[in-house]
This record gives sequence, C-alpha cells and structure tokens, in this order.
Amino acid sequence: MIKQIKFVSIPVADQNRALDFYTEKLGFTIITDQPFDEKQRWIELRVPKAETRLVLFTAEGDETRVGTMMNLSFACEDVAQTYEQLKARGVEFEGPPEKKPWGSYAMFKDSEGNRFVIAS
Repeated sequence: MIKQIKFVSIPVADQNRALDFYTEKLGFTIITDQPFDEKQRWIELRVPKAETRLVLFTAEGDETRVGTMMNLSFACEDVAQTYEQLKARGVEFEGPPEKKPWGSYAMFKDSEGNRFVIAS
C-alpha cells in the first residue's frame, strides 16, 4: 500500500538558479544532483528534518508549466517568524501573513515564478 509521497516535481526554467533558491533561501538539502539527459539534471532535494522531497525538473513538453501556480503548501510552526526569516533571505512574498479561521498563511514565489504557501 502507499505509505507516503516520495517527491513532488517543481517545473523550473533554470536548474542552477532554482537550486540556489531552494538551498540558499529555503535551506533545503541536496539528496542527488546528477545528469538526466543532454538538457537537464535530476536534482532531488529534502526539506530539513522531513521525509518530504522536491525535484527541480521539467518534463519534456511541460515547459509552459514553469511559473504557474503550484498546489503545494509548506507547513511551519510560526508563519510570521518564517515569513520574516525568508523575507530577510530575499524570498519574494505576495503580501504579509494573514490569519484565517483555519490558520495563518503567506504566499511566496520561487526563483522561477512558481507560487507556494507557508501555513500553520
């Protein structure tokens, strides 16, 4: 039976720029970075202290997905604190954290224009 999500693939236009963003700004760690084909590498990252992995890779024919809305939310203990830390590292947010009846959240963009949520 299925026990977890192995990875989520994030479409990127520039793998080097995206790798810098995810490792330097978000603090993710590299699991593997190896050639895939003549155009791309297979770059797999891990969220610190989690089994969650992300792959910075765009399947052939999916290039138009780069910079589109990703339906992905990252959990954090304190949205306001995480917002301040990431903003200080140069992460672009669409606005300050908001509180809703279901919790707090803030939306940010990666180096490729993909949008994500941090939420409690």
